[in-house]
Amino acid sequence: MNSSSPARDRLLEAATRLFYTEGIHAVGVDRIIAEGNVTRATFYRHFPGKEDLVEAYVGVEDAAIRAAFDAARATASDPREIAEALIQGIADDVARRHTRGCPFINAAAEYPDEGSGVRTAVREHREWFRGVLEEVARGVGHPDPAVAAGQLVLLRDAALVGGYLDGWERVEDVFVSASRTVLGL
Repeated sequence: MNSSSPARDRLLEAATRLFYTEGIHAVGVDRIIAEGNVTRATFYRHFPGKEDLVEAYVGVEDAAIRAAFDAARATASDPREIAEALIQGIADDVARRHTRGCPFINAAAEYPDEGSGVRTAVREHREWFRGVLEEVARGVGHPDPAVAAGQLVLLRDAALVGGYLDGWERVEDVFVSASRTVLGL
């Protein structure tokens, strides 16, 4: 059963917060059930197992980033303005929401089997992300949008890790400047 309900929403909210701040394998189902204020039966009605919940968590993270990108693109019509809005959107995300590294990299690290549903969800997110960045690079006239997108993916990955380890105040200007350079802005 995947339909939304208040109980499912509470479970996902608890899982999203706990998995991101403490690690997926460090947080047990019992704790998520307690923090979600549901019964064990309710948990298993919504998620047959913990990995199903982890896949849903990755989906929550994916949906939030997609919504942020859509919002950034909605604020501008000119391709250069869109590129600037997306760079700033990534910077804002690292500064405010993802202060402990990349939730996708973290999830992939805890699920090393490339065939797992979690790794599939992470891979799908990253392919979407790369595609959006390629579209942005194409929009600003980059001569090789695929290369630019790859560089921007690496810059975001590095910004998330660097922001966590070194502090965002040390990383922000470098990330924004490097991203603008990649796109020729």
